[in-house]
Amino acid sequence: MKLNYRRTFLVGLAFLSICAFWQMYDNVVPLILTNTFHLNETYSGAIMAADNILALFLLPLFGSLSDRHTTKIGKRMPFILFGTAVAVVLMNILPLLDNAFFKAPSLGAEIGFIVTLGLLLIAMGTYRSPAVALMPDVTPKPLRSKANAVINLMGAVGGILYLGIAAVLYPNSKTAGVEHVNYQILFVVVSAIMAVSVIVLFLTIREPKLTQENRELEAKHPEWNLAEDDGSGGEKLPPEVRRSLGFLLASIALWFIGYNAVTTWFTTYVSVVMGQGLGGASTCLLIATAGAILSYIPIGDLASRIGRKKTILFGTVLLSAMFALGFVLTSMFSQINVIMFICFALVGVAWAAINVNSLPMVVEMCKGSDVGKFTGYYYTASMAAQIVTPILAGTLMRMISYKVLFIYAAVFVLLSMLTMTQVRHGDQKVAGKKGLAAFEDMDD
Repeated sequence: MKLNYRRTFLVGLAFLSICAFWQMYDNVVPLILTNTFHLNETYSGAIMAADNILALFLLPLFGSLSDRHTTKIGKRMPFILFGTAVAVVLMNILPLLDNAFFKAPSLGAEIGFIVTLGLLLIAMGTYRSPAVALMPDVTPKPLRSKANAVINLMGAVGGILYLGIAAVLYPNSKTAGVEHVNYQILFVVVSAIMAVSVIVLFLTIREPKLTQENRELEAKHPEWNLAEDDGSGGEKLPPEVRRSLGFLLASIALWFIGYNAVTTWFTTYVSVVMGQGLGGASTCLLIATAGAILSYIPIGDLASRIGRKKTILFGTVLLSAMFALGFVLTSMFSQINVIMFICFALVGVAWAAINVNSLPMVVEMCKGSDVGKFTGYYYTASMAAQIVTPILAGTLMRMISYKVLFIYAAVFVLLSMLTMTQVRHGDQKVAGKKGLAAFEDMDD
């Protein structure tokens, strides 16, 4: 078997559109809340946390609904098309309300903005799980790590597209000292990227046909399936598989607790501990992102050779070690330096090793009829961690010392390695090769 890279890149367009939106949302909405509506950090922070809270309920719900939803255009495509269409409309209303409030502050405009924002978050929540579940629907199980590497790469492209557009449209020379910034054009351009991406996806990917082909292939390989039909149209996991799933979801939560704490608090940490400004901290995080992007495809190939579990364990060991080293380096030096840049590049490599393989391991434990529901399980674990860790890490930093951040992150990632060792299912079969074939790609 070989991965169809062209098809996988096209499937990844849905994730590209999602990541472009969230990159803009995380960057622009806090500015609108604080600068236009003059909400304090507590209220704006609570609003910004709402997406993760909603995700706990919406992602499993709509993932499961898409499993049971069948139409002529597929199970996932109706959710992707509907969610994107509603989101595109709602997101373009936000800057209109922002501008209206600046010109004539009123309670109505403020309430309208918050209500529209809430509806937008719900719209985005309706199709994230179906969009991500589309990849395993059309990809054979042994190839899903490689495919997920491509999907993650497409997500990174979406984020980079937004950052490039924002840099061109809103350079510092145009925004510095300006009382109010009109973000309408930015929302229009990003919504256009979302719409075009999903339209191309719909026109090029025939979901029902590809899903059926993949099911027929899986039927020829019953050894790929760990779930058992319980006779009611649902799925019944054997006890040992349920145990593995529980440990895997615990591992996902634990490494997100560690990783997200650093990405959330690093800028503040560097300012307090090292006296460094935003630029140096942003450069470190950008290098980590670049390290992950450059690693996605090689990591997917590595997992196909040695297995997902071993690749994830490598990632957790490396990530924990780099966070521990981060504590040492930020204690030793008063300025960000090349060694720290190298450390963060390796953080990106480690995160790629973990992130590329974790979702495929989760959906490996189910049959095709429950991919959406199991995708929801994955996001429930990761989103719950991202709700808890900014508060928990921030409290410990305030009560003990800011220097506890990297220790906190290293410990939780190390704990995820321990729980990961208890996962016995969800890996693809790595076939042994002999002679010259040993030097060939496993999937050739």
